Amino acid sequence: MARSPQQLTRELDNLLLDQPYLAGWIPTSIDADALLLLSKPTPDLPNLLRWFNHINSFSQKERKQFAKTKMSVEDSLAKVSLNSSSNLSPAEKKELMKRNLQEVLGEDRVDEILKTRDLKIYWGTATTGKPHIAYFVPMSKIADFLQAGCEVTILFADLHAYLDNMKAPWDLLQLRTEYYEHAIKAMLTSIGVPLEKLRFVRGTEYQLSKEYTLDVYRLSSIVTEHDARKAGAEVVKQVSHPLLSGLLYPGLQALDEQYLGVDAQFGGVDQRKIFTYAEKYLPNLGYAKRAHFMNPMVPGLTGAKMSSSEEDSKIDLLDSAASVKKKLKKAFCEPGNITDNGVLSFCKYVIFPVALKGEKFTIDRPAEHGGNACFEKYEDLEKDFAAEKIHPGDLKSAVEKYLNRLLDPVRKVFDAPELKKLTEKAYPPPPKAKPSGGKGGKGAANAPETDEIVPSRLNMKVGKIVEVSRHPDAEKLYVEKIDLGEPSPRTIVSGLVDFVPEDKMKDRMVIVLCNLKPAKMRGVESNGMVLCGSREDPREVEPIAPPAGSQPGDKVFVE
Repeated sequence: MARSPQQLTRELDNLLLDQPYLAGWIPTSIDADALLLLSKPTPDLPNLLRWFNHINSFSQKERKQFAKTKMSVEDSLAKVSLNSSSNLSPAEKKELMKRNLQEVLGEDRVDEILKTRDLKIYWGTATTGKPHIAYFVPMSKIADFLQAGCEVTILFADLHAYLDNMKAPWDLLQLRTEYYEHAIKAMLTSIGVPLEKLRFVRGTEYQLSKEYTLDVYRLSSIVTEHDARKAGAEVVKQVSHPLLSGLLYPGLQALDEQYLGVDAQFGGVDQRKIFTYAEKYLPNLGYAKRAHFMNPMVPGLTGAKMSSSEEDSKIDLLDSAASVKKKLKKAFCEPGNITDNGVLSFCKYVIFPVALKGEKFTIDRPAEHGGNACFEKYEDLEKDFAAEKIHPGDLKSAVEKYLNRLLDPVRKVFDAPELKKLTEKAYPPPPKAKPSGGKGGKGAANAPETDEIVPSRLNMKVGKIVEVSRHPDAEKLYVEKIDLGEPSPRTIVSGLVDFVPEDKMKDRMVIVLCNLKPAKMRGVESNGMVLCGSREDPREVEPIAPPAGSQPGDKVFVE
């Protein structure tokens, strides 16, 4: 059945909500041909009007150089999905979309859209450092979005990677984007997400277009330096004299919402300021305000945010099983601690939602330690761990089993010779540091001077050990709570198990070196050092006792 002109323009407007050009993400001959057939659209067809103005901005000579395609307008329209594959009610879809999220902005807009159609949402990742296991967290939410009937776009933000303080050098940009594309697709396949239901886009496919570039200029004319810097504060690397590229970054991410044709953007809660920036400024350009879905920030293995740039905080997707075991053994997993626990968080956000595939989460234990523990719901695992019914070592062993199950398909993909070669090119090893010059060497004169180490630089205080226990993962270490006259006791780890009985440590007065950097000792953060004296024959180590009458918090001086 032939379409009327009005029906054709409405369908084209709907098509161009999802993509910038009629054939997809680059201008082709179909765009040039269609321009000659259409008159200028009316404002009630905003997507078609945007496309018309953009294609019309090219000269006739430039339009002749567009890529040739055999696709017709009818072929393009046939790709538009008119029916949702999900049978869930709007309320059920929304509940699934919100599962395990920390915050949603613009729920009212989501409700209105779900009354008539499924949501269009995108997730973007800047192609900088190697993806690590924390990337399974957004992957599990993408699975939720697809189950809720959403149309999901994944953006490989290659241009953003360069703008963020040049974290990805220009000459490595394409290689790293290729690496990310293979890695993300392998992760999605590992958790059972069908790739054919997703749309994959690279930022440079549309962010270098005339129309997008003009909008960057338009945005820069209304955004203050203060707002741009504030928006990127949690995402873009902060320096005292920021580059202009870092100030452009939040604006590009905001414009992506318009140019990807979505209703919502999904990301971590660390991007909240960019999301509110987009809500503020997109309407000033005449574009709709989008909704925003935010994941919580998952702690890394050290208890802080998992980061590509901090080797000890993460497990790489291509780490061997032996490396996974080693890193998990060192991971911070304090008994009863359910707040800053990266191991437990990984269970909540990845293993339970996508890795179990209908089976129970099982912790293998010998009969003398209570036998196997099985959990259908994460909340039950968290409750038992908080009550210290689950030992950190047992939890780590279980996570290791399920994590390797997720990583094995990814490792297999990257065993291909061409991907091994790609990995080496995209992430070349850092150049070896040249020796600064030893005795009599050329570098000796240029060696940096070290600050003089004198006793006055040491902040030593009298403390009282108010609580002591064995380290959960190290048989020779104590974990002490020491009162130093501060608002709360400090946690300090000491290797004194072989020298001082546990009952002799409790309530003992000691001297503590307080101005050391916090350090992880087999996964438990130690915030100081108990000073001891020792001798070799016979081997003895004893905490130094402060003078009689000393009180917690008293300063110790060296004369």
